[in-house]
Amino acid sequence: MQTQQPGEILLDMEAGGDATFEASFLERNGHPVRPCPGPGEGICPILDGRGCELFETAHGVIFQLDLDRPQHRAIVEKYRALAGDELPIRVVVRPGQAERYAELLAEVEVWEHDPSVAELDGFVAEVEAAERYQA
Repeated sequence: MQTQQPGEILLDMEAGGDATFEASFLERNGHPVRPCPGPGEGICPILDGRGCELFETAHGVIFQLDLDRPQHRAIVEKYRALAGDELPIRVVVRPGQAERYAELLAEVEVWEHDPSVAELDGFVAEVEAAERYQA
């Protein structure tokens, strides 16, 4: 029986953002991390039809962009539409955003603070369960 390689985790965060803790924890648990610095001033390729290799190869997504920006909300909406039920997604929000964007966030798990070890461990378990289900 061949062992499947652990899937990559996409960390979608603002340029200059620091997700060192999250990346370190995920990598120690055998999941390579691929950071995306966000769309910057341009249009995110997932929104303009070019697609996004980082998203397409991800086995899980942690999204840490500012939901007060319309393009960032559109990215979450696109992730939800493309992910189906198989891809675990977590969205880290700033104070008040969970309530303001409740409809957008209805189908993803929301963290209103930097994720704890327990939350990241639960996320890793969900990613691994999804990998086993897809195998």
